[in-house]
Amino acid sequence: MEIFGIPLQGLFGQLLVGLINGSFYAVLSLGLAIIFGLLNIINFTHGAQYMMGAFFAWIGLTKFGLSYWWALLVAPLLVGAIGVVLERTMLRRLYHLDHLYGLLLTFGLALIIEGIFFNEFGSSGQSYDIPDVLAGGTNLGFVFLPNYRAWVVVASIAMCLVSWFLIERTRLGAYLRAGTENPKLLQSFGVNVPLLITLTYGYGVALAAFAGVLAAPVFQVSPDMGSKLIIVVFAVVVIGGMGSILGSIVTGLGLGLIEGLTKVYFPEFSATIIFLIMVIVLLLRPAGLFGRSR
Repeated sequence: MEIFGIPLQGLFGQLLVGLINGSFYAVLSLGLAIIFGLLNIINFTHGAQYMMGAFFAWIGLTKFGLSYWWALLVAPLLVGAIGVVLERTMLRRLYHLDHLYGLLLTFGLALIIEGIFFNEFGSSGQSYDIPDVLAGGTNLGFVFLPNYRAWVVVASIAMCLVSWFLIERTRLGAYLRAGTENPKLLQSFGVNVPLLITLTYGYGVALAAFAGVLAAPVFQVSPDMGSKLIIVVFAVVVIGGMGSILGSIVTGLGLGLIEGLTKVYFPEFSATIIFLIMVIVLLLRPAGLFGRSR
């Protein structure tokens, strides 16, 4: 069976690839949206922090025998802790300045981090085996679904929904939002706002590292894996609406699927379709699909 000249199996195969890419876009753009929406920081270090998550998982496995499941917990905690140190020593000094200063600082930090990993591990990619329990796949009749790819989609969507619930539906999330709108008022109620801000940045960074661990068995673990993805992820955040939690999740998954369809029908545009959509969205709705004008 064919749809517009494309075999059904090939079409669903590309949609599956698009859904997996969209899952990475959603988790990464969610972390960016949290950091920008609540802290007003354009975190250009996000790609490097994603790369660090993948490398920490690989180092944990090859040097210490750390399993994939422990890496999924330990690597985000370690990278998130590094993010906390960055926030307390550097970023908080820039909160009263224009966004551009934060962007330049985080861009410089990304270059330094990537340089360190290039110097230590070289430019060649490192492989990370899929855990045994997720090896193999399932034949759905219309497409072969690798178990690990299915796990990536489920884990990414679950993490996005948990993060959205924490920020939008819990008292802690209400404190976070109130702390960014009127920190002095919230502090007058005895809430430690600086600590909340620090932990929020650390959580956004940990999300990037979580995506990195998920990506390690899919892609080659290499120092430039974050820089290859960060521009696309920023485009996703812009299309969804800077700082919009829901926008980053929906847009990330949707654009991944659109990218997959484009590879089937218009492969020459597959590398640029997301940026073309970004231009159209900015012309028609400058605040993004789910964003609000500031």
